[in-house]
Amino acid sequence: MQQHNIIINTKNAPDPLGPYTQAIEINNIIFVSGQIPICPDTNIMSDNIYDQTHQALLNIKNIIETTGLKINNIVKTTLFIININDLPKINTSYKNFFNTYSFSKNITLPARSCVEVSKLPKDAKIEIEAIAMREFL
Repeated sequence: MQQHNIIINTKNAPDPLGPYTQAIEINNIIFVSGQIPICPDTNIMSDNIYDQTHQALLNIKNIIETTGLKINNIVKTTLFIININDLPKINTSYKNFFNTYSFSKNITLPARSCVEVSKLPKDAKIEIEAIAMREFL
């Protein structure tokens, strides 16, 4: 089987802060690099963890929509957070985001891991990466 790699970049998400792409597609699987909650239009990041969670997910949504996919195609996310005590607010924002942007009333939330870390780029409180699949709905 021949492997097809497609580099994915959009102006609707922040530019990478280092030597990596926003996402790459390999054989119908899209791997989205970790997104911190920078608004691509203003280059500003909220200080509120609820809003940061929403913005990081919005950046992911904008990246995968570049490929013609929707958030329902996301099968796995990984959250990197600097304060585990923020998890209740993060969970509320996360659930509200998927319920708001899903094209199905009964969305199955993606599998998820959550890791507390000591620091994130630009002093973000959260970074989220995602995996989406073309064949999954």
